Amino acid sequence: MEDILKVGVITSTHGVCGEVKVYPTTDDVNRFKKLKNVMLDTGKEMLTLEIAGVKFFKNMVILKFKGIDNVDDVQKYRQKDLYVARKDAVKLYKDEYFIADLIGIEVFEEDGCQVGILKEVMPTGANDVYVVELCEGFAEKGQTEVLIPAIKQCILDVKPQENKMTVHLLEGLLD
Repeated sequence: MEDILKVGVITSTHGVCGEVKVYPTTDDVNRFKKLKNVMLDTGKEMLTLEIAGVKFFKNMVILKFKGIDNVDDVQKYRQKDLYVARKDAVKLYKDEYFIADLIGIEVFEEDGCQVGILKEVMPTGANDVYVVELCEGFAEKGQTEVLIPAIKQCILDVKPQENKMTVHLLEGLLD
């Protein structure tokens, strides 16, 4: 399991005082109000930045970092990812998981037969959908992946610490 979790991507600067627009990659954008620090992946290193201000505009979060007061100082951080330490992550309810903990997990049927590896989580309006890359035994007729709705009827058990998910494949999912 990852020690850091992605919470957003800096898309552009905002104004001339060093603020940035952040596209949130978290379900709860209000979590930014509670954050004191974020880690910025510069591509070369991880910088810890202290948050001095948070605003919201449409679907974006506007962040102001302490000690960065000039648009030129943040311009170089466009398209860079923001992370938080797992200890600073939001608390999850029962049967909720961080996407980072699900990507790469091995997916098995109820009988123990391996279906494949979870490659992507697609959020939809009603529920997430798990994109599972099929292993050879399941890859039929050129089908290389299966889309499994993240509902109780399909997702029977998730154990990220064991890198294992047990699913029930509803009729028609492998057609």
